[in-house]
Amino acid sequence: MKRMKVVGVLVALAITAVLVSEARAEKKAVKLVKEWIGSVEDEALAKDVPAAIVDAKALERLWKAWKIEGKVPAVDFKEHLVIITTTSGSKLRVSATLDDKGNLEVLGLATRDMRPGFRYVIAVVSRAGIKTVNGKNLPKESLS
Repeated sequence: MKRMKVVGVLVALAITAVLVSEARAEKKAVKLVKEWIGSVEDEALAKDVPAAIVDAKALERLWKAWKIEGKVPAVDFKEHLVIITTTSGSKLRVSATLDDKGNLEVLGLATRDMRPGFRYVIAVVSRAGIKTVNGKNLPKESLS
């Protein structure tokens, strides 16, 4: 009888360990292939910014709307996607991790001093294994 209780406890512990490990997705750092850092005066342009861009037309629209200097960069969207983060703080850095379920978590680390306008980081990352960004499905490609 005592032996059955011990076996029951061990089975319960094993099941708990499996459930906990499945619930906690492993995260791996994602390398930024390229990044652009800047500032935009019009704070209203920071509203409704997607966490990710998956095609050249959407990147071009953002580039022009934010009046970023220089030519819109060429990105191979079959292999990469673009992630974006913004802040009203004076400085911003971005990092990204990918969990084993395919969620890319984009984290912006900003200073707490607020300034007019907003700062941005636009970065290119490999698309490999990415199914969602910050828990949301990837945006659809632009049709126009």
